[in-house]
Amino acid sequence: MIAVIKTRQLRTAHLCINFNHMKKVIALLSIVAVVTACGGGESATNTTTATEQPVAEATESSSSENPSYDPKRGEGKFTAENVQVGDKVDEAMATSGEQIAGVKCTSCHKLTDEKLVGPGWKGVTERRRPEWIMNFITNPDPMIDKDPEVQAQLELCLVRMPNQSLSDDDARHIVEFMRKNDGIK
Repeated sequence: MIAVIKTRQLRTAHLCINFNHMKKVIALLSIVAVVTACGGGESATNTTTATEQPVAEATESSSSENPSYDPKRGEGKFTAENVQVGDKVDEAMATSGEQIAGVKCTSCHKLTDEKLVGPGWKGVTERRRPEWIMNFITNPDPMIDKDPEVQAQLELCLVRMPNQSLSDDDARHIVEFMRKNDGIK
């Protein structure tokens, strides 16, 4: 009887050790998968990614691949005519945009050029027009489906940007915060 009890205790201990080992392996594999999916293995000196191309270069490549899609404006209701930005940052809008971004955006995007889940925001207002940014953050699905540069970014991060149901004002305020983040005074 004692031998049976000791055998059961040994089996239980062995199963606990195997289970703890399995948990560690799964955790490590999960970390590797997340880092790999978001490009964490890339060196800091990698070449310019598709979304970092200047607007002029983006126009040439995107328009030939999808002639009905305007790569300068994106897909949505915002145009250069209905999105007006000044030479200087509107501080009240930027402050509001920072608060909105803190709730809706910064869990996936850093304010630097470093990737988190999605790409970093540094320099985005230098690469993209305000109407493109507003169209993308209020209407991401059609743009992900049509914009070759956004599709290339999706291949790097492997996560589609969800629609955050931002209002037009929220989107405009976030653009102003992005402008401030990019050093526009």
